[in-house]
Amino acid sequence: MTATPQPSTLDLVADVVVVGGGPAGTWAALTAARAGADVLLLDKGYCGTSGPTASGGTGVWYVQPDPAARDKAMASREALGGHLQDRRWMARVLDQTYENMNRLEAEARYPFPVVDGRPHKRGLQGPEYMRRMRSWIKRAGVRILDHSPVTELLVDGAGTVAGVRGHRRQHDMDYRVRAGAVVLATGGCAFLSKALGCDVDTGDGALYAAEAGAELSGMEFSNSYAIAPAFTSVTKTAYYGFATFFHGDGTPLAGAGSQGGRSVIARELLDSGVVLCQIDQADAETQRLMRTGQPNFFLTFDRLGIDPFTEKFPVTLLLEGTVRGTGGIRITGDDCATTVPGLYAAGDAATRELVCGGFTGGGSHNSAWAMSSGTFAGGGAAAFAAALGAGAHRRRLSGTGGAGIRPAGSGAGGAGRAEALDVLRRQVHPYDKNYLRHGDRLRPALADLDAVWAGLRAGAAPAGGDLPRLRQAAAMVAHARWMYTSALARTESRGMARRQEFPGLDPAQFHRLAVGGLDRLWVRPEPVTGREVRELAVAS
Repeated sequence: MTATPQPSTLDLVADVVVVGGGPAGTWAALTAARAGADVLLLDKGYCGTSGPTASGGTGVWYVQPDPAARDKAMASREALGGHLQDRRWMARVLDQTYENMNRLEAEARYPFPVVDGRPHKRGLQGPEYMRRMRSWIKRAGVRILDHSPVTELLVDGAGTVAGVRGHRRQHDMDYRVRAGAVVLATGGCAFLSKALGCDVDTGDGALYAAEAGAELSGMEFSNSYAIAPAFTSVTKTAYYGFATFFHGDGTPLAGAGSQGGRSVIARELLDSGVVLCQIDQADAETQRLMRTGQPNFFLTFDRLGIDPFTEKFPVTLLLEGTVRGTGGIRITGDDCATTVPGLYAAGDAATRELVCGGFTGGGSHNSAWAMSSGTFAGGGAAAFAAALGAGAHRRRLSGTGGAGIRPAGSGAGGAGRAEALDVLRRQVHPYDKNYLRHGDRLRPALADLDAVWAGLRAGAAPAGGDLPRLRQAAAMVAHARWMYTSALARTESRGMARRQEFPGLDPAQFHRLAVGGLDRLWVRPEPVTGREVRELAVAS
């Protein structure tokens, strides 16, 4: 009996395509499906277990709807973020997060712990959270393709985003989806640093958005490094607020536990290679709550027989980039629309400046942003798709992908994935390049990144399953170039964007920085909106 030949490309249709299966993606998919859209979610891993949230616990920026409490919550980090936040957006995110957390309890039956007789909703256990989100969106009718990385966006003749292309790893088959709208919820970019759960976060969505003509913002605020034990990849930086740090000989490391202490740790790691830590400022009740809240933090300690509360252990800094930084795809509407019609962004793929300004929101603000922006983007995408009408899927489409798909040169002598990763390790991972920034180091690093980008653009396109890996490398290089271009343009120290030769805050640079382009990059200032923020900035 002759086997039926399999198609070389799987053709699919959906009203809304969501790219990414973390918190932002699942909330976007749920919202779009509830609005009546036929939704297809695509994950490069397995939706429910892939990504940093599914790998551990996270705090949540959950504040009761009391005006005084909300005002205090919004004001608490404005100076830290360089006053680049927008109070209106902060209020919207607090409202939506409050609603979504209550829905998690009522509809998804999430088992919040009870504290003083009331459910405690200021944190989530990532594995349980994402397991329930996967189940919830499936019940809502969302179709899921796991292990199916997207490789490029598709646009119609007017430049409106109208679908995606990708590859199904387990079937070794390419696919194409025609859609009414696309939500990019692909996460940030951690540059394969091995921070827990972050190696799937290679900045793919930002590359695809830029290839379609979208802009980015806040990319100078992308140099987040998290403290981690030297023998594990678990990053729970909040716990180190209860720690004392030491030189390798056991003497105290002055300033390492203060605001800005990670700079002290970075310098000591560069100088001696060793920093020790002991979480010795947590009382017995705090220790109990730590173990209950983040059990995976202690797993490796217990296996090695180390008590982190009474014994010193070595620590390092792991690059988290735009996973914990605030830069990402620039959004232009309340529904998280981008500058390209038909394209929406949510979660760490989108800029978080609107709620975090120029300083990381850590887990709590980022998790609130993920579920809220996912909700906004899912609703916006569903409405956009519905407005197109029945003929949306009959549009003539073309791909937007460049590096690794459509060579700019003959294909001879181009750069490959290995070369790109080597440049990233040398020019982006080191503390003295990306964290302790100085123009004299940024400029040559950017030149190396520009050169390897040109090589990626000129190289021949690989086939099938090799393409997603090359595209991820290209996305990381693109991310680094946007980061350093923006960092060089901000000649001051604001939020996370610290310049050693410009240590002060410059009132003339009270603006956000939009950045874009691929082969040739551009950067421009964008005014900060919001009366309250402007008044605060002037007062400071």
